[in-house]
Amino acid sequence: MRSMHDRYPTMPFYVVGKEISLEDVRLALRKMVDRFVEHPSTCLVLTNLQYASAPWLTVKSVNAASSLIWHEVKLSGGTGHSFERQLTELEPFLARNWNARVSDSGHSVYERPVVLVVYREDHKFLLDSIIPRQGQTPANYDLVIASQPYRARASLEFKARRVIAPLAKALGPGGRLIGIHSCGRDPGMEIAQRVWPDDNPFVTNNRHDLFKCVKQELAPNAREFNFNANSNLKAQFRYHMHTLPSELAGSIGTSTLFAAWNAAIYVAQIEDERLAPVVANNKYLEVTQQVLHYHSGLWFQDESFVISRRRD
Repeated sequence: MRSMHDRYPTMPFYVVGKEISLEDVRLALRKMVDRFVEHPSTCLVLTNLQYASAPWLTVKSVNAASSLIWHEVKLSGGTGHSFERQLTELEPFLARNWNARVSDSGHSVYERPVVLVVYREDHKFLLDSIIPRQGQTPANYDLVIASQPYRARASLEFKARRVIAPLAKALGPGGRLIGIHSCGRDPGMEIAQRVWPDDNPFVTNNRHDLFKCVKQELAPNAREFNFNANSNLKAQFRYHMHTLPSELAGSIGTSTLFAAWNAAIYVAQIEDERLAPVVANNKYLEVTQQVLHYHSGLWFQDESFVISRRRD
């Protein structure tokens, strides 16, 4: 959003974020304070709707539609302090309504659908054409960023039908979807597999196979899109955990080991019931230390892909 403001300082922005985690939403709102100050012509929407519904801010189920919470916040004032106070005051609302549970299939799902719309009251007239209205929200996005949008263990069919295909359909002419997901084959996965040798959550995380399923899901409409998988050299990249060089030269501190372990099991999507017997002793920390020493750090392998809608 900072980059967008640098390029288009006066253009109204319509930004939608989909997130199921209450804590992530709370942290995201805190980061938005300076955005409303620097770029007052911003309409921000946060929702916990599923990917197939989030771009349009609607739900298909009659029961879900009747329980939908649509909350509009008009920020008053013009200072970062006043915006921070008003956004912080939303926390009780979020605590009451932004609740989630784990479904039988292992996916996090909302208890009640919520749409939170935030904009500056003194820019309402300028933003009137892009402020979403309940039941009347088109999807015509210039950019969609789908970063880790599904569980790695999910099937290709689920990823294509429930996530990537709907997001592609939400693109406007010339719009672009950038997808990013973990693909294993890294020290983080090595830590997990030393504890659970037969586990591999990334068997269906392959952008080429995903594209085949997405094209099948889009059927004839697939001709409206360009699918760019890129070469491995361009599509694959690493996220490194930052550590001090001195930490890896000798004995690694407990806080670094815990941080590395937590990152590894988070990316590997290890369920709580499998963790309990493992953390009963310190072997998991010994394994983490061995991997960090061997690789001189911790990093995770990700890959990206691009789907764009043609202009004609």
